[in-house]
Amino acid sequence: MNFINELSWRGMIQDMTPGMDELFEKDEMVTAYVGIDPTADSLHIGHLVGIMMLKHFQMAGHRPLALMGGATGMIGDPSGKSEERNLLDEKTIRHNQNCIKEQLQKFLDFEKGINAAEIVNNYDWMKTFSFLEFVRDIGKHITVSYMLAKDSVKTRLDSGISFTEFSYQLVQGYDFLYLNETRNCKLQMGGSDQWGNITTGTELIRRKTGGEAYALTCPLITKADGGKFGKTESGNVWLDPKRTSPYKFYQFWLNTSDEDAEKYIKIFTLFSKDEVEEMVKEHRQAPHLRVLQKALAEDITRRVHSEEEYKTAVNASQILFGKGTTETLKTLPEELLLNVFEGVPLSEIQAGLVQEGIPVLEFLTDKTGIFSSRSEARRMLKDNGVSINKEKIKENYSISTKDLLNGKYILVQKGKKNYYLVKIK
Repeated sequence: MNFINELSWRGMIQDMTPGMDELFEKDEMVTAYVGIDPTADSLHIGHLVGIMMLKHFQMAGHRPLALMGGATGMIGDPSGKSEERNLLDEKTIRHNQNCIKEQLQKFLDFEKGINAAEIVNNYDWMKTFSFLEFVRDIGKHITVSYMLAKDSVKTRLDSGISFTEFSYQLVQGYDFLYLNETRNCKLQMGGSDQWGNITTGTELIRRKTGGEAYALTCPLITKADGGKFGKTESGNVWLDPKRTSPYKFYQFWLNTSDEDAEKYIKIFTLFSKDEVEEMVKEHRQAPHLRVLQKALAEDITRRVHSEEEYKTAVNASQILFGKGTTETLKTLPEELLLNVFEGVPLSEIQAGLVQEGIPVLEFLTDKTGIFSSRSEARRMLKDNGVSINKEKIKENYSISTKDLLNGKYILVQKGKKNYYLVKIK
């Protein structure tokens, strides 16, 4: 597999320095790295583009390095930022690095072969580097005018940029130099917003050692509607299930637009070009079947979480579209149940009422207000328009403890699409 050709058809190349084609035409293993800022104890899906670049790189027979910015994370990258951020201490960064490594192991092979992936942390080589040594040995090779010309700096000059952030590109440039000298790393990859920082590294290597160094960036991922990729109303979509549940993770990919799904399935999965083209063709013939979205959501949910979590997410999703059964509903853990029905009207009733049993008409009107009148409730019950926990009921039904989900919830469905959750307190 030719690495450049592979990224190219997937739409994962924005810019690259001259000589890249020749580099990969040689019959030799290349080492490359992608930097990851360990500012949180989990990756979010915005990180997946760089990780997939490393994945394809390793699959092409080359050696990937994942660089944790333990040192640069203490400084703060000004790229794409309008203001300076809070800085982290070493203990927090080490904790974040350990958590991120577990997630990276789901994508990269760290154990087998000569091209096994490796995690490195720039704090390990920066912590003993004195300020005087750094400005003498590194700073003298890059001019201030060169640094000021970078977009990441120019966009912050009016609002203000500290010397700390201004020096970020030098520290990142030294990372490339260090890996070039110690691991024969010839390529740094990243998002297009990192082009300035990455090329500072190639320039530093050229000026200081004359070594061979290249840069490659991928486009920043956008959504067809202009919204920011990887963001929902509640914030980032994380890989850690405690931050973003597998159900919400699955739903994010399942709910992508047709246009975005065609783009994302190339970037975030390992389906071959022929497989993708066949799925795109099938999807365009019957968009309502959402072939692309389902394949995308299945592939990435399985990879990030597990086969079991994927199946649970599918079962939970079917509940909303009328395919789920009472048995399925009863197996959902409380957190997943609340995730599935997030945003539906919620009412509360006293536990004693359920223990004694409540006639369904009284439950639907006086106790919960789901229906405004008993005549309306009676009419819908007669027309099979009311379900309790996905089962159709009649007027003679009585609500009791047998209807409780997770010991404290009852799901009411009014018509085809109107759900209500009743909590027993």
